Amino acid sequence: MFTGIVEEIGHMRRIHSGGQAMVLTIGARKILEDVHLGDSISVNGVCLTVIAYDSDSFSVDVMPETYRKTNLRKLQSGTRVNLERAMAANGRFGGHIVQGHVDATAVILSRIPEENAVVYRFAPENPHIFRYIIAGGSITIDGISLTVVDVTDQDVSVSIIPHTLAQTVLYDKKAGDTVNIECDVLGKYMERLLKFGPSETSHRGEPKKSTLTASFLADNGFM
Repeated sequence: MFTGIVEEIGHMRRIHSGGQAMVLTIGARKILEDVHLGDSISVNGVCLTVIAYDSDSFSVDVMPETYRKTNLRKLQSGTRVNLERAMAANGRFGGHIVQGHVDATAVILSRIPEENAVVYRFAPENPHIFRYIIAGGSITIDGISLTVVDVTDQDVSVSIIPHTLAQTVLYDKKAGDTVNIECDVLGKYMERLLKFGPSETSHRGEPKKSTLTASFLADNGFM
């Protein structure tokens, strides 16, 4: 699990690809301070497993499913990437619950300065994910925990402060570029539970009707 607080910007050193499988070697410093084989590291919001490392780089496998579903397939040698180690149990929870499981990619529609911030507007390539995005809610863009400013049926916007822009690869991104999106996991679990309906049983072992409904959640501010 991650928090969406980027720790370091890494640089792509080598990309070995064969079909839709890749091995990425990424230059880094900070996140290698306590690295071990098998550790999880978020690369542009994608949870990947360390398969090798040395004093200033680490390597990860990218399987075909990840290749197809994320913007990692667009990486080139020298490209900068956001990096975050898996959350330590004694760490501060600065962002929100991030799994590193990308829901869809999105194309940047615009990047507009607004006083001390920059507003990015994105068009997700899979319209299904709009059901999990709400204004004022959390969203992960290329591994960065952000707050949704506005959402329509076609796009979503976020506002970036100067510090976040300077410390992440969003600084490099412009209209037409692609980013990874992970929606808040709470909405996904809620939808799944509502789909299955009753799960409790009465004293006679018969299904008991659940009182948890979509209207109840909406009336109490959960949707």
